[in-house]
This record gives sequence, structure tokens and C-alpha cells, in this order.
Amino acid sequence: MTDLSAFPINQKWPAQNPDVLQLYSLPTPNGVKVSIMLEETGLAYEPHLVRFDTNDQMSPEFLSLNPNNKIPAILDPHGPGDKPLPLFESGAILIYLAEKTGKLLPADPAARYQTIQWVMFQMGGIGPMFGQVGFFHKFAGKEFEDKRPRDRYISESRRLLSVLDQHLAGRDWIMGDEYTIADIATWPWVNNLINFYEAGDLVGIQDFANVKRVLKAFVERPAVVRGLSIPKRG
Repeated sequence: MTDLSAFPINQKWPAQNPDVLQLYSLPTPNGVKVSIMLEETGLAYEPHLVRFDTNDQMSPEFLSLNPNNKIPAILDPHGPGDKPLPLFESGAILIYLAEKTGKLLPADPAARYQTIQWVMFQMGGIGPMFGQVGFFHKFAGKEFEDKRPRDRYISESRRLLSVLDQHLAGRDWIMGDEYTIADIATWPWVNNLINFYEAGDLVGIQDFANVKRVLKAFVERPAVVRGLSIPKRG
């Protein structure tokens, strides 16, 4: 059995089965990327809830794994060389898990890099911009009288949705016929924008038929249904 006692995070979230991958997360758009990926690949794992209401992400134990205090993070007891591997940043984790399992990342070099390209499109654009829409539409920012910041992020979110919608024309998934980590990175954020932030009308989601079509297919996948609620909130 793998010994994870050298990792402080194991003190706050003890591993029940230290031989399987440990996931430290919360069911947010970034968090569920990894739970969905794990459900899709069938890789054994143990989820641990990182509670924001008690500032778990700021605890010394969590910071020992991710000094940037963001979920998700993982600890794989069987990383490269069969040694434990701690890893943070959802995009990096998706690429790692795809390479570890040989799934959801094309083997063809050109298609592989194009898939990673769309993961980065989500990481650098869709996630940050949609998140700002949420802040200014649903959370503290909605109280601001000056709506120019909100409108700036709405405009940029619409632009990103347009890029995605045009790319999806004639395609089942972001990479065409093949479902990949690009989809797992992207669709939780689109889903969150519409259903949790309740900003579908604000960004004019009805204008993006291809986005709506592929999102529907995504949320109907059994692994996605499961992964969207992992870890279970306490």
C-alpha cells in the first residue's frame, strides 16, 4: 500500500485508499472538469470536498499541494516512475490524466496539439470571462451602479461564444467526431454560465445554435451527469 504520510494534505483529508488517485475539489466549473474526466476514463479515485465556506483552500494542508489556493488538485500515488505526483491547475490535470490513461487526447501529433489549443482557449478565455460575467451578474458585482465592467465581460463572452459556435458548425464535438479533453474543459463553463449564473439571456445564448446543440449532448453523457456532482457538497 502506498504511503502518503509525507504529504501534509493527507492529514486534513486522510486517504481511505492511498493506492488510488486522490482528488481535492468542489463541484465548480473548474472542479468538475477533473471529476468528469475521471468518470469518463474509469480511473479509480477518491474525492475529497474542499469547502470554500470554511476556507479549506487557504489551509496549510491544501496550500502544501497547491500554493495558489485553487481547486482542483490531485495526488496520484502512481505517477511517473510509480512515484506519488501532486498536481494542480485543471488544464494540466486533464492533459496528465489523458496521457496516463491513453484516452480523450488524440494520438496523432497534429490533432493532439490542436486539442490542447482548445483547452488553452478555455483556460485563457472562456473561464476567466464567463467567471467575470457571473461576478457582475449574480454575485457582489451586481450591486455596482456602473454597468460598464459587466457589459465589457458580456461583450467578450459573446465574442468567445461566437468563435466556438462557428468552429462547431458541422462538428459533433470541438475536435470533430472525437470527444476529447477540449470538451471536458469547455462545456462545464458554458453550462455554468447558463444554469448557475443564469446569464443565458444576458449573453444571447439563443444566437449560438451549435453551442446549444453540443452542450445538450455533453450534459446527457452518463459520466458527465455523475461528475457534475462530485465531490458531493456537505
